[in-house]
Parts: sequence; structure tokens; C-alpha cells
Amino acid sequence: MPRFFIETTKSVSTLPTNSRPKFFAFGIPDYTNLGDQAVSLASRKYIETEFPEFQYIEILEDDNDAGIEAVEKIITSQDVVSFVGGGNMGSLYTEHESARRKVFSTFVNNLTISFPQSIHFEETDFGHKQQQLSQAAYSRNPHLFLIARDAQSYHRMQTTFSNHVLFTPDMVLYMKAEDFHFQRSGALFALRRDGEKVVDDTLVASMKHLLDKPQRSIIQTDTVLDTVDHITPMTREKLFQQELALFAHQEMIITDRWHAMVFSVLTGTPCLLFGNSYGKGKHAYIDWLEHIDWIDYTDETDLTRLKAIIDRLIGAPKHDFDLRPDFGQLHQLIARHLKTIS
Repeated sequence: MPRFFIETTKSVSTLPTNSRPKFFAFGIPDYTNLGDQAVSLASRKYIETEFPEFQYIEILEDDNDAGIEAVEKIITSQDVVSFVGGGNMGSLYTEHESARRKVFSTFVNNLTISFPQSIHFEETDFGHKQQQLSQAAYSRNPHLFLIARDAQSYHRMQTTFSNHVLFTPDMVLYMKAEDFHFQRSGALFALRRDGEKVVDDTLVASMKHLLDKPQRSIIQTDTVLDTVDHITPMTREKLFQQELALFAHQEMIITDRWHAMVFSVLTGTPCLLFGNSYGKGKHAYIDWLEHIDWIDYTDETDLTRLKAIIDRLIGAPKHDFDLRPDFGQLHQLIARHLKTIS
């Protein structure tokens, strides 16, 4: 029996059948990647804040097939279907792409929103086959809107699919910045352990030595937790706040995780981002965050130049920023739908 999360503190096994318009959110993760968990949390906060007319209902990706079957029984024309955003559209994470295809090709009569994603289909026979499968599934839905979270993905979505394509930031950038008022005393290396990793371990070791000094702890971790087995909508916000607190204690973040940079933005923590295997962090940084003084992206490997960048970031003053107006295309899309059903 699938679980449906009606509130962040409540799950139910049957869907509500009241007359309120529903916003069905498919693809909600229960795995321990805090970046993806933050995306699903921010998406809920966005809809509940900007469009309280909807009853927001989350369906775990593990319950995808049963969730589709249950939603099919009660969905009406006023309801919206969505799939969670992130960085897994394409051929690298086929379990997510397969679930996404099923949702998009099922609810072909409803407004369907793919929340902001990065996309990458590999230039291999396997990648081409996966792209063809996605093209076939997506094309069945004339009401599907794909949202890209970086310009590279925007172009790729436009040239790959026949669907509508919009352009907004990653959903986590809708969240408000927090000042934890902590004394900063550490350097945190938040680094990948998956197939997207390209940062050389020797360079990492050299940067640790560069940042090592008395009374500054050096920690290496990942935004994928190994302290819990799974995360649900009922537990994710507490873990997300704990992660922000960890970042807020640091003098410097070194990472190749896009969402580690986003967490640094939200906590005012100096951060240097390195690349992944297909550039999603680099392009999203250039599109949305290049104006924020205490973070930067680099492909640099020379330690003298890296030290200069790190020193500049640590000394950079904090300033206000507001990316909420950049969600305008998404806001207009949902507002138009509400107007048609009112």
C-alpha cells in the first residue's frame, strides 16, 4: 500500500477525495541524498506558500506504480501532476528516468510539471536508446512543461523534446537564507563518491594541507548521509536544518556538489565549487549565483591560484540576494492554470 504525504508530519494510505484542487508530487525520494531531499522540501514550501489553494500530496518514488494507479482513480481536470526536480534527468540514473516517463505518459490530460532539472543523455548507444525512450514517453503528454535549472539544460531540453520548456533556478534557491550566528572554525570538504566525481584525490589532499592550520578542523563528508537508512517527508526538514548548521560552522567549503554550494549560499558560508562529469554545477552557478561574492566556481588546479581564490572568498563581505523573482515563469504557469479552473 503506497503512502501519501499530505503534510510534512503526516502520511496516509488513501488519497483525499474532497473538492479542493490537488497538486500531486511524484518522485519524492526516501534515499539519503540531502540535496535531493532539500529539492523536495523546497518544492512543497513553494507551492504551499505561493499557491495555498492546492492540497499538496507527495508520492514516494518507491511507490511510483501504485501511486499512479491510486491517483488515476481520483484525479480531476483541476489537478496538477508534477515530478520532483534535481539533477537526474537522462541516462545516468535510469531508475529515476523510468519513473518519470511513467508519470508523464500517464497523466496526459492534466497540467504536468517537471520541476527544475539538469539533463544529460550520454553519447553512447545506451544513452541514445534511453533518450529515445524518454522522447517517446514525454511526447505523449501535450500538457507537459519541462523546467531547466541551467542554460545548458534549457538548450538540451529544447533540442531533445517537443514539449514546452521553461527556465528557473533550482528549487532550493527559493528557500530563505539563514544566519545561525555561529563562530566559524572549520573547513568542510563535501565531495562526491559516485560516477559524477572528477576531482583528483591528490588535489583534494593538497587543498586540505593548504587549509590546515591550528584551531581549524578539516572534515570530509558528502551531502549523501550514511548516518540514516532513509529519509521521508516527515524527517527531512530536521536533517536539512542540521546540515545547514554544519555548513554555518565552517570558514570554508570545498565541494563538487551543486547543492553543497546552495547550502553555502543559504548560510553565508564561503564556498569553492569544482566540476562534475557533465558540468551541471558550473552552468547553474553561472546562470544564478555568479553575483554572490562569497562563492565561486573553478577548474583551477594550481595551488597558488587556488589559495588566492580561497583567501578572497573567506574575506568576502556578505550581502543580500533574492532569487525568488527568477521563479516567475513557473509562477505564471501555475497561476494561469488556477485562473482557468476558478
